Amino acid sequence: MFDPRQAPAVRASAHLPPVAPHRLTPAGLRRHFAQPPVWTPEVRAEPALSARVPAAAAVLVPILAHSQGTTVLLTQRAAHLNAHAGQIAFPGGRVDATDADVVATALREAQEEIALAAAYVEVLGLLPPYTTATAYVVTPVVALVDVGATWWPHPGEVAEVFEVPLPFLMDPANHVSQTLAWDGRLRHWFAMPYHDGKAERYIWGATAGMLRNLYRCLSA
Repeated sequence: MFDPRQAPAVRASAHLPPVAPHRLTPAGLRRHFAQPPVWTPEVRAEPALSARVPAAAAVLVPILAHSQGTTVLLTQRAAHLNAHAGQIAFPGGRVDATDADVVATALREAQEEIALAAAYVEVLGLLPPYTTATAYVVTPVVALVDVGATWWPHPGEVAEVFEVPLPFLMDPANHVSQTLAWDGRLRHWFAMPYHDGKAERYIWGATAGMLRNLYRCLSA
């Protein structure tokens, strides 16, 4: 299994300012997405690893507002999966023909993967689509989740569900840019390694790329 930790870090982003704390509160997030500024995504697509026809997908970016601050709910994919085994991800997946839109996809997938009920989710807005190396065109759906919500991992898909402080993720001092020659070409990705006291949560690839775009959105 490929270990991104072994790839060299080519630059950091410590010169960029963190998102202002007032923008990371529930009220600040609501205001920001109610009147979104003009901004440019930093990462739109990864170099393709597949020649297949792109497929639409969506993920939920669930933000919880605790009394001590906001966090992002993330999953660690089960180790036995054929694709992206063991990687950290948002709840999400391919758009089904029965889904009304990408928001419906994100909510359905969150229910299926971590039993998060849509009644506890307040959708704030969408980030621009992000095309993965495996030809999924993913729309991130940013949402606030009531702290009274419950969740648990689907054993067939998710090994663990955990939280990372949103201020940590929205501080570029914690972002690492990596590069590696892979499949005949140079590939670049962001990583946001986080130590939660139990383990290092190595957030990288598409998940980190979408979080980087969220940083650009909230800092605009």
